[in-house]
Amino acid sequence: MKYSPTQNYINGQFINASVSKTMEVISPLDGTLLSTVPMSSSKDLNDAVAAAKKAFPGWSKTPIKERVQVFFKYKTLLEKHLKELSELCSEENGKTYSESVAEIEKCIELTEFATSLPQLVTGEILEVSRGVECRTEHVPLGVVASIVPFNFPSMVPNWTIPNAIALGNCMIIKPSEKVPLSCGKLAELLKEAGLPDGVFNIVHGDVEIVNAICDHPDIEAVSFVGSTKVAKIVYQRATATYKRCLALGGAKNHLMVLPDAIPGMTAQNVAASMSGCAGQRCMAASAMIGVGNIDHIVDKICEEAKKVVPGQNLGAVINKESQERIEKYITEAEKDGAKILVDGRNTKVSGKEKGTYVGPTVIDYVKPGMSVATEEIFGPVISIMRTNTVDEALAIENANPYGNAASVFTQNGGMARYIIDRASAGMIGVNVGVPVPREPFSFGGWNESKFGVGDITGKSSIEFWTKLKKSTTKWNADAGVNWMS
Repeated sequence: MKYSPTQNYINGQFINASVSKTMEVISPLDGTLLSTVPMSSSKDLNDAVAAAKKAFPGWSKTPIKERVQVFFKYKTLLEKHLKELSELCSEENGKTYSESVAEIEKCIELTEFATSLPQLVTGEILEVSRGVECRTEHVPLGVVASIVPFNFPSMVPNWTIPNAIALGNCMIIKPSEKVPLSCGKLAELLKEAGLPDGVFNIVHGDVEIVNAICDHPDIEAVSFVGSTKVAKIVYQRATATYKRCLALGGAKNHLMVLPDAIPGMTAQNVAASMSGCAGQRCMAASAMIGVGNIDHIVDKICEEAKKVVPGQNLGAVINKESQERIEKYITEAEKDGAKILVDGRNTKVSGKEKGTYVGPTVIDYVKPGMSVATEEIFGPVISIMRTNTVDEALAIENANPYGNAASVFTQNGGMARYIIDRASAGMIGVNVGVPVPREPFSFGGWNESKFGVGDITGKSSIEFWTKLKKSTTKWNADAGVNWMS
């Protein structure tokens, strides 16, 4: 085992869970046993909540200008440890080193945004009547929790950690049991940056901890990122106990390619979008809708896909189960009459035979009702459907129950605007394969890709992690009595 057994992080200390049950943490890159992770009990969560509750009064009363000083230091530490964090991310998740570097760089950007929060939560004050002032201020909620997935071991935790904590909350995070190591390193850096004990806590585990977080009476808000099936369960369970909840689910992102699209640029963007992070991201392009004659662009996409080599510029998928599930989708599409133009099944990487790899896969002549066209595959697979008109393409996109992202590739500005106005997705790209907003613009989809109000990052997250206090004051006795008195 390469690393020591993973421990919970409670009240500023790494400690063993109260139970002995563990799971192995296996690197998808080559099958190496990295560590073990505890399947904690509700007692462990109770201990973490108690530590967070104890820390909350002091942390919440610390002026925000002082709270963000921790994140200035944390940002510097992320930069200092970028190589170490990237290597760890690659080992436990399976993505390439360069993709892991990009993930940590995004963590740095998210933290940088958090340091700007004092300028964004200044509140408002207005003399609403002679001698009477109304004022608003953002107040932290208390103890909050974040349940995060395997596909971005550092970035998705940092969607919530900097903002929620800088705004005065104390946090408990439940990492994916498949990738528990990166969060532990983040905890070390937060402590080194000066974060008081108890403000940030980690409880590892499986569904028992997820349920316990949703049910705990002292947790005020829960964020979740994962599949739509689980997002619905978390949202329903958390809100049933009157918590705030923002649960991000799955996606089936559609790229609409028009005949006037620039072939080289389009092919590069489509191939990068479908294969980046081995397709294991909610912004991956998994469905492409060609409008009219786009054969020349499909040929270019195949050329670009063949440049993506497993073990070199394409990482592994998370485990054997995912590998088998992805390959099953490809085989099923072939049986249903689709044409496999680039086949990533049965991929082995020399020297890493125990790794779990799926090569880039391009499937053409997919029908809208096929499983590869409607279900989230979460692998480096693009399914191409054909239509004659833009409206037919939009009908396919809008029939999709998800609503995370969509893109259009065209040189016609009017047509791009037409699609932006009509595509049912929260994030739209024009000639962009992965239309992720940069800070301070927020991340979040629509429909069955998100449950709850607001977005998880950017300015929108302020409303989720705080509550608004309104005060009305009158000090001028000469103001007289009116209907406000």
